[in-house]
Amino acid sequence: MVVFAGQGDPRRSLSLLWRAEVPAPPRSGPGPKPSLSVDAIVAAAVALADEEGMGALSMRAVGDRLGRTAMALYTHVPGKGELLDLMYDAVHAELPSAYPESEGWRAALTAWAGEVLEFYVRHPWVLQVSQARPVLGPHEYAGLDTLVTLLRATGLEAGVLRRLVGTLFPFVRGSAQAVADARLAAAATGSTDEEWWAARSAALLELVPDFAQRFPAVVGLETEGAVEPYPEADGDPGSGAAAAGSPEGAEPVPYLEREARETFRVGLGVLLDGVEAARARRS
Repeated sequence: MVVFAGQGDPRRSLSLLWRAEVPAPPRSGPGPKPSLSVDAIVAAAVALADEEGMGALSMRAVGDRLGRTAMALYTHVPGKGELLDLMYDAVHAELPSAYPESEGWRAALTAWAGEVLEFYVRHPWVLQVSQARPVLGPHEYAGLDTLVTLLRATGLEAGVLRRLVGTLFPFVRGSAQAVADARLAAAATGSTDEEWWAARSAALLELVPDFAQRFPAVVGLETEGAVEPYPEADGDPGSGAAAAGSPEGAEPVPYLEREARETFRVGLGVLLDGVEAARARRS
């Protein structure tokens, strides 16, 4: 399910995002009910989306979490469109705004990519919000500003940096989507990655005995791919326990998640190698 942000009233949405206009709390009726606020509504909506997914999000469901009616929420947030914008921007406040410069631009970009990946994995519903219509909130802009600052340290010209921004964000989002899907697959299908592949691999070999002859490049890639793994760099986001496997006593990491994290690690390394090459050509 793809959701487009920016569907509410433009002026009202941006006023709420930037807190340019803070609505007065509603007049309290009988009984000491706690007053609502935009921040409380957004926090409840984020918790709902984190736990149950985007499909469960509604003004009524958020109101239920707060012990209030949907109508009470509308006094502060005009509708679901504005609420989605506020949720999206609010969670982006979790991202660090600065990285140490002592180890150079490559280590900083590697750390940034790892942080953003884990951010998306914590909030997989964010991946359903299309990038075609940005929210234009302060925390979204802060995240973008952080990345641009890190990229400027490469010394590349602004035109190239602009395209690198458009390369890195989709790359990290795509990697996070693969991890999120891997975590959901077992619960959604009732079978583990290993069970799924074992059943279908056996059937495929039986039904297509000449598979290796028909697709030699694919088979060759699978058989040769693990011989020379891509070298790890200091601070590599794939060098942690999640990429290598599960620490003792922890839940096993699904096969597809391990593959997705390794693909992220290697792909990021190749992208940053490209940045190195671009810098060398510029010199």
